[in-house]
Amino acid sequence: MHLDSDARVDLGCPFKLTQALGEGRQDVHLDPGKRDVAAALGLFGAKVLSAVAFKSGSLRLVFDTGCHLTSLADPSFEAWEVEVLGPGGWRIISTPGGKLAVWPEPSTTS
Repeated sequence: MHLDSDARVDLGCPFKLTQALGEGRQDVHLDPGKRDVAAALGLFGAKVLSAVAFKSGSLRLVFDTGCHLTSLADPSFEAWEVEVLGPGGWRIISTPGGKLAVWPEPSTTS
């Protein structure tokens, strides 16, 4: 997901999208490895209100649409990566096993 021209989130493992439905909520489990992300299309153009990377390796994004995206750490793979480019940029990766790797200055190559 490109959040804007300077920020992106890569989801490499299955994640949960919680959507507001009237007075309730619905959890949808999505798997980017299977290209099963159609339910996340509603996030197109949405604004991120908060982003939290937990010490456990989990990530939670809250959007202005009322949706919440939660990616848990994976025991074998990098579950997610968040990168902000430019001056003062940074990169955080949920490494296999649930630890966070943090770089204050991300590389400019992908």
